[in-house]
Amino acid sequence: VTWPTPKQTLASTSVVIIVVLIVSTFLGIVDFGLTKIVRLVLG
Repeated sequence: VTWPTPKQTLASTSVVIIVVLIVSTFLGIVDFGLTKIVRLVLG
């Protein structure tokens, strides 16, 4: 087993955090938009 260096660990963690933030923002926007559309359709 070869452990990653602290630099590799920090880089990987940063990438994961950034991707999670981007995906959660995208899903929040989609959810907001779909909620507005459903409310328009259903009244």
